[in-house]
Amino acid sequence: MKYLKRRRPQYLFSARHEEPLHGVANLFDVALVFIVALFLSLMATYQILDFFNPESEITIMKKVEGEWKIITKKGKEIKVRKVTDRKIGGEEGIRLGTAYQLKDGRVIYIPEEMMNEGK
Repeated sequence: MKYLKRRRPQYLFSARHEEPLHGVANLFDVALVFIVALFLSLMATYQILDFFNPESEITIMKKVEGEWKIITKKGKEIKVRKVTDRKIGGEEGIRLGTAYQLKDGRVIYIPEEMMNEGK
């Protein structure tokens, strides 16, 4: 019989004094959990987690506005190369020389005339 007792009227009136934005805060929490779950499922679907592995090697080809980009990742180094069908400088050219990069990072340029004199 104790369960059939009527509630006191003060409990009915206390519900009216709740803050109306509490429901909005709960909806924000649910939306945040949904976004994180969606983000993790997209990462698993497209295997993006390999991007964070320091030992992985990945090559991705991407076409943006008619221009291809090749994204290469080896270890921690990421390179982006743009591929175009244009020829830079025309179709003709001459060899000017050779450039060498030393271990300390310096670059040495040897003109073509000096290379021919040494032969």
